[in-house]
Amino acid sequence: MKYVINVIWDNDAAVYIATSESIPGLVLESGSFDALVEKVRVAVPELLQLNNDKAEIVDLTFLSERHCLVSNG
Repeated sequence: MKYVINVIWDNDAAVYIATSESIPGLVLESGSFDALVEKVRVAVPELLQLNNDKAEIVDLTFLSERHCLVSNG
């Protein structure tokens, strides 16, 4: 089964936040993108089991978005 994980950068809190519309309950954060990916990899199977999803193989796609302001002078 394929799932999309949305990752945004919260500049105020200085953390990445992961959520997914198709995985109820998934809300995780970390100061490191790689650490967040690992947290998601660990949490998703447990959340899917709690949500009665019987997927044996889980395909995660991480979509990242980060906005910043740049001055040109």
